[in-house]
Amino acid sequence: MSTDQISVPPGTTEHLREAVALAVDNAVADGGPFGAVVVTADGRRFTGVNRVTADNDPTAHAEVQAIRAACRALGTFDLSGAALYSSCEPCPMCLAASLWARLETVYFAADRHDAAAGGFDDAAFYDYFATPVEERSLPVRAVDLEERTAPFEAWSANTTRTDY
Repeated sequence: MSTDQISVPPGTTEHLREAVALAVDNAVADGGPFGAVVVTADGRRFTGVNRVTADNDPTAHAEVQAIRAACRALGTFDLSGAALYSSCEPCPMCLAASLWARLETVYFAADRHDAAAGGFDDAAFYDYFATPVEERSLPVRAVDLEERTAPFEAWSANTTRTDY
C-alpha cells in the first residue's frame, strides 16, 4: 500500500470491513466493487454502494451514496464530526464531496493502485488537476457575461438564506 499506515481509533477496522463487505456484495450483484459507511460522532451508521451502472449516474459512487443517505436521514448537509469509511481510496469527486460534507476523517482500505490493478484506474482524474490548464483533456473556460455575478448578488441580498 502506498499510503502511510497509521494507528486508528477503535472501531475503524470493523467499519472498514463493513465497507469492504458491502463492496463485495455489490460486485457479486453486478454493481461496482465499492462500498462506504458514514459514522456520526454519536455512532449512527449510513451505508452506500456504487450504483453508477445500476442508476446510469456517474456520480453515484459509494462514498457519495453514503454521504447522501446520512444527510437525508439527519436532515443536514453538515456532517461535522462524522467519519467516512470506504472500501477504496476516494476518487477526487468523492474526496471533494467529503470536504463539502465537512467530514472529520476519511479512512480507506484499498488504495488507488489496488483499484487500478482491479480495472478502475483513476489516475487520469488525479492527473487532470496536476496538468496545466491549457493542456487539460476537458477544456473548462470562463465566459465574461455582464450578469455573471447576479446569482451571488441575489444570494447576498437574501436575508433568509441558509449559509453553508
